[in-house]
Amino acid sequence: MHKLMKIHVKYFASVRDLMGTESKDLDIDKSLSVYELWKDLTAKLNVPKDVLIAVNHKYVDKDFKLNDGDEVAYFPPVTGG
Repeated sequence: MHKLMKIHVKYFASVRDLMGTESKDLDIDKSLSVYELWKDLTAKLNVPKDVLIAVNHKYVDKDFKLNDGDEVAYFPPVTGG
């Protein structure tokens, strides 16, 4: 039996508006990358695919694997001007 991992997810700016919440706590029963989690969380929503992702206050690649107790933050893509 797998031990559940506790993950705290935060959403910022337009991503927060799309998700309808600022943050949520999740119990995950399998190893996921931060992008796999994003796809699971947004499966039924029209959201940007190229979000910026931070884990424990550091930007990470899409394939970064989550660990118990991680804080994940999703940010909208940054546009230059």
